[in-house]
Amino acid sequence: MPSLTRSQQPLIIPVILSGGSGSRLWPVSRSSFPKQFWPLLTDKTLLQETALRGEKAGLGQPVIVCNASHRFIIAEQLRAIGIDDACILLEPSARNSAPAIAAAAFLIAERYPEAILWVMAADAAITDLAALYATLDIAVAAASQGYIATFGIQPNKPETGYGYIERGEALSTVEGAFHIARFMEKPNLAQATALVQNERYSWNSGMFVARADVLLREIETFEPEIHSCVGQAVAQRQTDLDFERLAPEVFDKSPDISIDYAVAERTQCAVVVPARFGWSDIGSWDALWEISSKDTSGNVAAGNVFLEDTRNCYVRSDGIVTAVMGVDELIVVVTEDAVMVSHRDRAQDVKKIVTRLTDANCPEATSHNRMYRPWGFYESLIRGDRFQVKRIHVDPGEVLSLQKHFHRSEHWVVVAGTAVVTRDGEELIVRENESVYLPLGCTHRLANPGKIALTLIEVQSGPYLGEDDIIRLDDVYARK
Repeated sequence: MPSLTRSQQPLIIPVILSGGSGSRLWPVSRSSFPKQFWPLLTDKTLLQETALRGEKAGLGQPVIVCNASHRFIIAEQLRAIGIDDACILLEPSARNSAPAIAAAAFLIAERYPEAILWVMAADAAITDLAALYATLDIAVAAASQGYIATFGIQPNKPETGYGYIERGEALSTVEGAFHIARFMEKPNLAQATALVQNERYSWNSGMFVARADVLLREIETFEPEIHSCVGQAVAQRQTDLDFERLAPEVFDKSPDISIDYAVAERTQCAVVVPARFGWSDIGSWDALWEISSKDTSGNVAAGNVFLEDTRNCYVRSDGIVTAVMGVDELIVVVTEDAVMVSHRDRAQDVKKIVTRLTDANCPEATSHNRMYRPWGFYESLIRGDRFQVKRIHVDPGEVLSLQKHFHRSEHWVVVAGTAVVTRDGEELIVRENESVYLPLGCTHRLANPGKIALTLIEVQSGPYLGEDDIIRLDDVYARK
């Protein structure tokens, strides 16, 4: 873990949870590249916007808790905005928010047990930073006194996709904070309509502000198994390049439970701070439509989109021309390999489509055509019987693993940049418009020694072309 800068009293450390798949924003958001890694509102991704909130406030270096398969994406996106000292904590499996938060708290408490954690999801939008920081000040004041503070978002409509918090009596020692009377599950529409009329109720933002030692104490009180398993996983962690990898043998035994159920709804020291800072969890395409800039007809158009006689629609294309005409209240999302059309009031049901696609073993349910790797990315262009054509992009200075295949041969054609190819111990320089053949079973490696990106076309041929037919003999990224 990098050294934490103690720039203020108390030390406040952003803890960013980046474990969700965002399936309600399918087909853009998929488990291979979920919504927090996409620039859905500005030219920065949701993860970058989240990390910059802590950076702009001058807080401690962030701790990111994430899926191990996303570690290189996260590191690269943080470096792109100038954050190169974050601690990236890798979960060996998804065990929900309580174990994830416990892991961050254990890690931080090793050096600063009284540091205050500002726990937040990586994929929410906030439009009013000044109001956010004013609200954070109140939450920090409460956390400094041993409370676990959460932000209660003032509702502006009957929302059935969020849980609710009922505030109780005011906290006498911190102006603007209130005891929590109760937490409520996601209501039906009739209940939500009644709740939005009552100023005591707010949306549960899922953000928490608390001291590391307080969180650990409450987790040990209510979920001692989480405390034990995660504590051991942190103690037995291994440093992997720039990452901290939790010990899987013990972490995987931790109960799968959210921090709300594990602690927030059971502790006597939870408080809520009512908030108005333009928050949205962007949990559906309709939510994204609501917070995006619209044209005079109420439409949001993103990408190569043309609209005619269309009102109050969200239309996005990440590639091909998309024309929409004569419709109202629709969501149309087009990617390279999928199209999704829904009425806006059915936006919450996109997850049902993803479930059906998953049950049908459709790879589009979880994976994009473009797959990111620590060295760059690849994407399939054509796939047929016993052959596949891919585009491979290698960033300057990067190198792929030394590997071999048992079921396919490969032919590489360089179309931009210069490649250094290792083939059975022989090193070859392959320039633009040149090619190299890699027979089945040969040991090979690809590197980009240049200052510009390397692009090549790969033609695979063989009876089996799956990505699991890769035997890695050496890898600078320590992948298996």
